[in-house]
Amino acid sequence: MSSPHPTARLCAGFLCWVLLALLAGCAQLVPQTIGLRTGWPEGVAQTVELKAVPFFPQVEYQCGPAALATVLSFSGVSITPEPLVSQVYLPSRQGSLQIEMLAAPRHYGRVSYQLAPRYADLLREVAAGNPVIVLQDVGLMFTQWHYAVVNGFDYPSGTLYLRSGTKARQEMPFTAFEREWMKSGYWAMVVAPPDRIPVTATEQGWMAAVLAMARAGDGNAAAKAYAAALKRWPDNLPAAIGLANQHHARGAFAEAVTVLRAAQQKHPQSVIVINNLAQALSDQGRHAEALAQIEKASDPQSPFAAEVRSTRQLIMQRIAQQKTGNRP
Repeated sequence: MSSPHPTARLCAGFLCWVLLALLAGCAQLVPQTIGLRTGWPEGVAQTVELKAVPFFPQVEYQCGPAALATVLSFSGVSITPEPLVSQVYLPSRQGSLQIEMLAAPRHYGRVSYQLAPRYADLLREVAAGNPVIVLQDVGLMFTQWHYAVVNGFDYPSGTLYLRSGTKARQEMPFTAFEREWMKSGYWAMVVAPPDRIPVTATEQGWMAAVLAMARAGDGNAAAKAYAAALKRWPDNLPAAIGLANQHHARGAFAEAVTVLRAAQQKHPQSVIVINNLAQALSDQGRHAEALAQIEKASDPQSPFAAEVRSTRQLIMQRIAQQKTGNRP
């Protein structure tokens, strides 16, 4: 048999290089999908679908309110997209910004947690029962931002399941999804009840999310979130102070003292703990104990020195009033 024509040999070699280049290009285009082939998240099932996640068809341009209503409803909040429109939808942009998406759930006693930009974290959250809001660029020619909710996946077939737009069950290949998702910097968030910490949450990240929710004014939700943080991270000082403050704000001084006593055992030099414990003891009428406590914070160079002086003056005033028989 005659040897192949030189041009044929050249074409075969060229096609081989083209194939290798395309494969390399695919890896560059969807690096996290490629990484999942050899680094599937440990302990995560390969097939998950949260069928109980509700679906709200998107009104034109209002994918943000629809996505938020989806996850808020799943978390136990009775809501539809309509009341969320005024909170997150910007008519001038015909869409919603991420900062509004993160802020809105806090008004309903829920913690908004932004995930790390990792495919594995998205999969872990869905597998743990937490639907994930994602931001995609679905434009064919021009940028078109779109919020959807990932509520399942089937890795053997390479498919993700989403509540998206007008589709209650959109199926997308892992690769196609990553190409749209990566343009947002892999932006994703979950909405959690205050006593349920997302499985991928870090200590610092959760505390930042809880503090943001606490500023929205739901004290009961904040207390639950701080308590959940202490259960997972028992040495967390901000969580202990936050929980004690919530107890104190509702007049539960004994509970505040209990939390602060435990915190003091772990952080004996904390001026904030000393000051707040002295305040709570005095509010219980235990002024002598409060005075002994506040005397432990005598450093004039402390950034909390002014607050310590104010607390000490209050305790001394109450002691003086007690001696004269006057109510404080």
